[in-house]
Amino acid sequence: MAKPSVYFTKQITPEKMIELFKVLGRELPGAVAVKLHSGEVGNQNFIRPEFLKPIIDDVSGTVVECNTAYEGQRNTTEKHWATMEQHGWTGICKVDIMDEAGETALPIPNGKRIQVNYVGANLANYDSLLVLSHFKGHPMGGYGGALKNISIGIASSHGKAYIHGAGDPEKIWTADHDSFLESMADAAKSIMDHFDGRIAFLNVMCNLSVDCDCCAVAADPEMADIGILASLDPVALDQACLDLVYASDDPGKESLIERITSRNGVHTIEAAADLGIGSREYTLVSLDQ
Repeated sequence: MAKPSVYFTKQITPEKMIELFKVLGRELPGAVAVKLHSGEVGNQNFIRPEFLKPIIDDVSGTVVECNTAYEGQRNTTEKHWATMEQHGWTGICKVDIMDEAGETALPIPNGKRIQVNYVGANLANYDSLLVLSHFKGHPMGGYGGALKNISIGIASSHGKAYIHGAGDPEKIWTADHDSFLESMADAAKSIMDHFDGRIAFLNVMCNLSVDCDCCAVAADPEMADIGILASLDPVALDQACLDLVYASDDPGKESLIERITSRNGVHTIEAAADLGIGSREYTLVSLDQ
């Protein structure tokens, strides 16, 4: 079986986002959901609407989010809508907080830790999915990329707690750590199955903080931006991003690598590959001359 392709450019521009998406050669039919991170109020690192607007417009997409499971300015629908407006998302595109009207369950019959994924009910309104992820560190997951964006990111507020707790929302912050990472992989599998080939992924490697865009107070990046990557395989895509961090000659990478390794971040990728979501082996194709 041929290795999946991961396309790469060092040029971080809206135009390159569209170019990378086109290179994937995948049409996204019908109503297109665009999953990104709207950014917690106070966070300085999230990718701004102006940068993503051209690719959102290109697919005539609707930005989709779900409420968080932790305190902040996005843990209720009312506050989340206010954040969407404050951060400029409602001014540039259609927005849908998918669990505003509740949740629905997606089956994961062969899940390692969970057998169901609770997602925003409005996910049912979309035919295909474009996943625009800001690759960076994460306080719990070690890193945040494509796999986290389609697991925790698409889960309802209750569903987020369910994944974090490896099936027990009451253990949202206390569950066995690797079980949490495996639950993220399980949830990602349910989304891949749900969209069944009507999904595409881009990871933007900029503002490479050790912290996620969900952090109101986040560390400033210590290493330079790397580029944009795209693939139809989220496992290969996240693995390629990790590999680029590790291979970098930027001394600022050490803090990000420490965050990834201390949280066993690669285990989400390992679990996802084991579930058959994708391949850790890939062919990196540069679009730069």
